[in-house]
Amino acid sequence: MDRYFIYLAYNGKNYCGWQVQPNGPTVQQCVQEALGVCFRQVVGIVGAGRTDAGVHARLMAAHFDLEEKAGNLSVMTDKLNGLLPKDIAADKIVPVRTDAHARFDALSRTYNYYVTTRKDPFNNDFVCRLHGAPDFGVMNEACRELYRYTDFTSFSKLHTDVKTNNCRITYAGWEKEGDVWKFTITADRFLRNMVRAIVGTLLDVGRGKLSVQGFGSVIEAMDRGRAGTSAPAHALFLSDIVYPEDVFIV
Repeated sequence: MDRYFIYLAYNGKNYCGWQVQPNGPTVQQCVQEALGVCFRQVVGIVGAGRTDAGVHARLMAAHFDLEEKAGNLSVMTDKLNGLLPKDIAADKIVPVRTDAHARFDALSRTYNYYVTTRKDPFNNDFVCRLHGAPDFGVMNEACRELYRYTDFTSFSKLHTDVKTNNCRITYAGWEKEGDVWKFTITADRFLRNMVRAIVGTLLDVGRGKLSVQGFGSVIEAMDRGRAGTSAPAHALFLSDIVYPEDVFIV
């Protein structure tokens, strides 16, 4: 048995998230079916995480096993792209150790969230339009509070099956790119709905509804009810995943 990582990008607009579920199309299901046709065997894939319905990925990684070596991986990637729908793309397939795990071996993950105050008919699917500009300077001050904590229960979807709500955030901040403000956050792991809940609460800070100190108090409360409303899914992108070099077979 040989194991491979596949790197993917997708527009999540038409999917009920990453993970296979009975009530609608998912990215995982589409990729598994295409891999099955490509390699002429049943293929199950394990993703690096679970993006929610409507969330996009510039880079998602997943692992899968094959009974025999895959052959020319560049050719197989091209063949796979011919089978995948237009809103899912395979970037590359790479061989990894047989014990490599797309989820548990990831050292860090990075998400981006995009907001703007300008109405633009060409970015409605990927940017959250705000009515009135928040104070991004004070929002960046609040971002630094995130480094002080590890338990982010206040930003987690309720009743999940995870064993711990601890995460180590190594970067969080807003920067302006033209008419759009981009939020970048990097951590070793993320909880369900965590980034959207953080963004929604930071926007409360930027609008003067919550102070920087109050933002820290929300985290300390470990109560989802204390945090802000989750920001809409369509402006969130999984943008990077980092693995140790020794999981790859060169």
